[in-house]
Amino acid sequence: MWTAFLIVVIGLYLGLLLLLFVKQRGIVFRPDPTLADLAEAGLGEQMREVAITTRDGLTLTSWWAPPLRPDRRVIVYLHGNAGHRGGRADRVRDYLAAGYGVLLVGYRGYGGNPGQPTEAGLYADARANLAFLAQEKVRPEQTVLLGESLGTAVAIQMATEFPVLALVLEAPLASVLHSARARYPLFAFDFLVRDKFNSVAKIGKVKVPLLLIHGEKDKTTAVRFGRMVYDAANEPKRAHFIAEAGHTDLMDHGFAKAVTDFLDELQAGDQTVSLVKAS
Repeated sequence: MWTAFLIVVIGLYLGLLLLLFVKQRGIVFRPDPTLADLAEAGLGEQMREVAITTRDGLTLTSWWAPPLRPDRRVIVYLHGNAGHRGGRADRVRDYLAAGYGVLLVGYRGYGGNPGQPTEAGLYADARANLAFLAQEKVRPEQTVLLGESLGTAVAIQMATEFPVLALVLEAPLASVLHSARARYPLFAFDFLVRDKFNSVAKIGKVKVPLLLIHGEKDKTTAVRFGRMVYDAANEPKRAHFIAEAGHTDLMDHGFAKAVTDFLDELQAGDQTVSLVKAS
């Protein structure tokens, strides 16, 4: 009897394990495939659509506003796993108003773009967008990578590959495996994770100034993961762990001002950044 019961339990466990393996990309990526519209987002007069071609042959649409600032700084906005770029309009308005250039990256499978999202695919999309900036004569020392949630993993990867001025992380995950263990402790194994986004293992390769902001009440990506990434990062770095903030409301707690204050402290071309300290 106990043997039969054990066989049933093991069978159920393996069945659930297989189901999670098959469905994992539907858990990690939650794209809104409907067409992202600039006018509907309220950015029609400030940004324009640009066609971005990836090395694997996809033509994607991102939204672009050239910088108005004398220093020509540009924020490359890498959004999170859900929705599409159109839902990030309110997140970039303050930067546009301050004269920063903004490249709001459109991923494959999101907002009317072709393809299906994967870790390698999102990295390819980000590389293609950075290549576009080079064509626009935006220099590395004028480029700021800003990642939101899952987009922080993309931003970190790009910061290991490209010279940039600074890296900004909003509610970063440590890795998909860490997040999976928090949600599915009996089913999370590294060899089963297809899209690892292992930020905590990569952040030590980043040598540029870092700003990390995370809400203490974040129930989507626990703040302990943000602390893990911060602890593994190199100086110069700064963190704000906001007691009353969750995962999606950091803008309501001064996120944009913290970013612009941080960037104001970076003198153009000065990679020592003596004013940026851990806090």
